[in-house]
Amino acid sequence: MLPVKRLSPKATLPKRANPWDAGLDLYSIEDVTLKPGEVKAIGTGIAVAIPRGFVGLIKDRSSRALKGLHVLAGVIDPGYREEVKVVVTNLSDEEITIKEGERFAQLLILPVAYLEPYEVSELPLGDTRRGGFGSTDRTSSASSDNL
Repeated sequence: MLPVKRLSPKATLPKRANPWDAGLDLYSIEDVTLKPGEVKAIGTGIAVAIPRGFVGLIKDRSSRALKGLHVLAGVIDPGYREEVKVVVTNLSDEEITIKEGERFAQLLILPVAYLEPYEVSELPLGDTRRGGFGSTDRTSSASSDNL
């Protein structure tokens, strides 16, 4: 269970469109228009109590992302109890409007591994030998037996 506090009478509690959806839809409490390239924080009118051992991640809704609306930030730590605001930008060439009451982002609740970083002189080998950033998209001379 996820405790949610309504901070505004305009707020809609997060909910899944389908029972097995990973994300809970987040709803705007205001009408917002974003010009191309503009960044805004949009209020949801809710606060949540993420349990210890979990994190809330705010992500795009694919139907809105396809039209250029993109979430820029979105980590909700277990100790955060203020309003959930969603930082979005308009990546399209046209204005994007979000209406009050419209679902425009989604909240995923995921478990967190609390690993303490420590310095080493060499990293242990992984299961695969990879090149640099983006290396999985490159053609490799390695045989398919090693993949």
